Amino acid sequence: MKDLQLAYFKSQLANQDVPQDHAFFATLYDVADKHNIKYFLTGGNLATESILPTAWGYNASDGTQLRAVHKQFGKIKLKDYKTFSFFKKFIYYPFIKKFKIIRPLDFWPYNKDEAKQTIMEKINWRDYGGKHHESRFTKFFQAHWLPTKFGYDKRRAHLASLIVSGQISREEALKEMEKPLYDPKELEEDIEFLSKKMGLSVEEFKEIMKMPNKTFRDYPSDYKLEQFLRNFMKKFK
Repeated sequence: MKDLQLAYFKSQLANQDVPQDHAFFATLYDVADKHNIKYFLTGGNLATESILPTAWGYNASDGTQLRAVHKQFGKIKLKDYKTFSFFKKFIYYPFIKKFKIIRPLDFWPYNKDEAKQTIMEKINWRDYGGKHHESRFTKFFQAHWLPTKFGYDKRRAHLASLIVSGQISREEALKEMEKPLYDPKELEEDIEFLSKKMGLSVEEFKEIMKMPNKTFRDYPSDYKLEQFLRNFMKKFK
């Protein structure tokens, strides 16, 4: 995983969560296939995640792009790392295995703060702060890599979703946006932590961050094939 994560940093792509997210879903679908499980429950929901500019990221399940990035920048073979193929993702799983994704939180009024309070009381969950700050890696990606390198402050999208669903006011969102994304001392500590994790010096890691940005269109992908398939399927709906 470390080798693939470093490959993605070197790729200069916006979405640095691809190595982890791709592994999660490719493995999940593979296990479900083996055990003939057809239904997937997800916490994705419209109330808190309805707004996100397309340009701010790219699908983490594109196996063609992941393999292309790894081929160019990786050093260790993806021997035990599960990946999606276009056929499995768009043909085999949805039409042959008939996998279905269920989003229970869209079936009733979902309030984020109420949900957080419930799990704090019921299972002693601890709030780790911002959305996707569950680890030092994801916090760095969300709160520094994206806004500093690409200008994508995802708080704007997350807060906009909460405004639309009536969970906060625009004024509350603006106050939240005034808060700093990162404590400077904590940022330096996290950069040092990630540099060590990647087997780099802090200076080498910072040099990677200074390199020109890339988009998913700069690497091989399934994007055009996916768009063709989606447009083709619309004719039969």
